[in-house]
Amino acid sequence: MKKFIIFALTFAAILFSGCASTTQGGVVGADRSQFFMVSEAQMDQGAALAYTQTIDKAKKSNTLNTNHAQTKRVRAISSRLIDQVGVFRQDAAKWNWQVNVINENTINAWCMPGGRIVVYSGIINQLKLNDAELAAIIGHEMAHALREHGREQASSEQLKSIGIMAVGIATGSNDLANLANMAAHYTISLPFSRGHETEADLIGLELMARAGYNPNAAITLWEKMDKASESKPLEFLSTHPSNESRISELKAKIDKVMPLYEKK
Repeated sequence: MKKFIIFALTFAAILFSGCASTTQGGVVGADRSQFFMVSEAQMDQGAALAYTQTIDKAKKSNTLNTNHAQTKRVRAISSRLIDQVGVFRQDAAKWNWQVNVINENTINAWCMPGGRIVVYSGIINQLKLNDAELAAIIGHEMAHALREHGREQASSEQLKSIGIMAVGIATGSNDLANLANMAAHYTISLPFSRGHETEADLIGLELMARAGYNPNAAITLWEKMDKASESKPLEFLSTHPSNESRISELKAKIDKVMPLYEKK
């Protein structure tokens, strides 16, 4: 009984101390309280290794940054977006942001914790994205990292399966290989929740507007996604809310962010 009480008190302390908001709200109001059991340091350690492994694999297959003009374009757009992250969290301006393009016919992009971005050439080429539409995609993925959605998902899963492994992670287990697998699983492989996707859409919308990209391009982006999925379901869309619902939610916030764009 004594051990159970100690465990319960420890769990309660973790639960209580794990509630916070990772970002300021911006004009879109992205500042809800979040629950964390997995530490930021653990997620960052894992992401660093997982990202390195992904980049090394692309190098070996000669698919990393093979189109220099495209890579330069993606990095230039990303840089403008990165310049705006302090609005949501000041520490993110000091992250070691990395931006790479993998030459793969995949309609996808992602940003791991700590600002580690990959854009696949397929999403640019197949959808024929203009700069503002590409900014909408990159801003969306950056928003997942800023809000630490991967860490939040990992924490929720640990809460569901609380036990030896969960407590080990919550209290400081640092097996680097396991942390890398965790980071990759919760930020690349596992679909984000609809709530996370909506937050990422809205934060991305504000980032692109502040960076000088017309926020209406977020609408045309998802219209292109919708059209591309008519002939063949897209893996990218299978993990996200319906285009109809996300377009409706984006349109509802356009008026809030448009003045930011018009100031540029």
